[in-house]
Amino acid sequence: DLSHNQLSNWNISLESQTLQEVKMNYNELTEIPYFGEPTSNITLLSLVHNIIPEINAQALQFYPALESLDLSSNIISEIKTSSFPRMQLKYLNLSNNRITTLEAGCFDNLSSSLLVVKLNRNRISMIPPKIFKLPHLQFLELKRNRIKIVEGLTFQGLDSLRSLKMQRNGISKLKDGAFFGLNNMEELELEHNNLTRVNKGWLYGLQMLQQLYVSQNAIERISPDAWEFCQRLSELDLSYNQLTRLDESAFVGLSLLERLNLGDNRVTHIADGVFRFLSNLQTLDLRNNEISWAIEDANEAFAGLTSLTKLILQGNQIKSITKKAFIGLESLEHLDLNNNAIMSIQENAFSQTHLKELILNTSSLLCDCHLKWLLQWLVDNNFQHSVNVSCAHPEWLAGQSILNVDLKDFVCDDFLKPQIRTHPETIIALRGMNVTLTCTAVSSSDSPMSTVWRKDSEILYDVDTENFVRYWQQAGEAL
Repeated sequence: DLSHNQLSNWNISLESQTLQEVKMNYNELTEIPYFGEPTSNITLLSLVHNIIPEINAQALQFYPALESLDLSSNIISEIKTSSFPRMQLKYLNLSNNRITTLEAGCFDNLSSSLLVVKLNRNRISMIPPKIFKLPHLQFLELKRNRIKIVEGLTFQGLDSLRSLKMQRNGISKLKDGAFFGLNNMEELELEHNNLTRVNKGWLYGLQMLQQLYVSQNAIERISPDAWEFCQRLSELDLSYNQLTRLDESAFVGLSLLERLNLGDNRVTHIADGVFRFLSNLQTLDLRNNEISWAIEDANEAFAGLTSLTKLILQGNQIKSITKKAFIGLESLEHLDLNNNAIMSIQENAFSQTHLKELILNTSSLLCDCHLKWLLQWLVDNNFQHSVNVSCAHPEWLAGQSILNVDLKDFVCDDFLKPQIRTHPETIIALRGMNVTLTCTAVSSSDSPMSTVWRKDSEILYDVDTENFVRYWQQAGEAL
């Protein structure tokens, strides 16, 4: 190991016939060094953080036994067809250089042995189709380059590739068949790019894919048949995107999926039955979305998730939890409801589950007779230490932890939560006609009451509404 010595050149023969590894990192070398005859025994050469401007095939000819070559953090600008002699190299690291060009056939002389190639942190903007004729390559890294578009058949010739990493390139377009030919690939990492859609065109040919990471993109939509060609996925990360809705067909074909991350999107709509195909899913992360209706009033939003053990719903807009919210989750053990302004939880809301951990914090609870059950349930299930729940109403209990409220104080003297007295009646009309629907609700609260109209579980924004408020007195009090 001759690292950190400010060496600028080396042309000295070494006597040792058994020398196998040479490390000359953090020097000032401008070319690949020569060590004389013993070079024929060297299997590892590490020249990290020097100022080598090019790869010279003549210099590498003196390393016939070389298996690992690390030239990362140099000033190499291109990989030519003549850069490498025929050799049995298995590991090649060219990360953190200035590479802009990959000539066609530049890796051909390494095709019989190369297993790992790292080209991270370079200036590559285009990958010529079929440039990688490396039938034994298993790991390819192209992180932090400048690749905006990936053409079809780009990676053809990588029959054994198992992992491809292309994070932080600014990729905005994956053409149909972009990954065609990667018949054995198990892991694809595309985080921190500019993709806007998941569709079967660019997923074509990935029938063995098990992990797909596309977080930190700008994905707005999952096409109905997106997963037709990659149905072996066990892990899918779609977090930090722009998804607003999960349509019924969003995950069709992913029956082997075990982990699904949809956190930090803008999801407001979850279609009934969207998860019904995910019978093997164990972890579902929906944190930091805008979910409310799916928990408050949808019919079995999580139906089909018979293997789910962990559900994360923290940071949403859930105000109430009904007794049918978690129907079908008989395997659920860990439930995270943190950072939701939950006002009410119906009795038996968790009866379908087998919870071992409940994470819940809210200071918005309506502590009336309908919530009396929760106090005893928390104690019976030993959750009193993992929750931070306090009353907002009635006023004389505001701020108190429900764990400190006496059971006799959970009363229903008034009805602060609005109660619907008149539901809209069914109206049959021709398309294009105007119809009027009427709904009435009452509350004893002096807070203003707001209304939201929904059709098929989705909020209607383009409708005309009129609100009428009436007050009346009961026992001398205004209602």
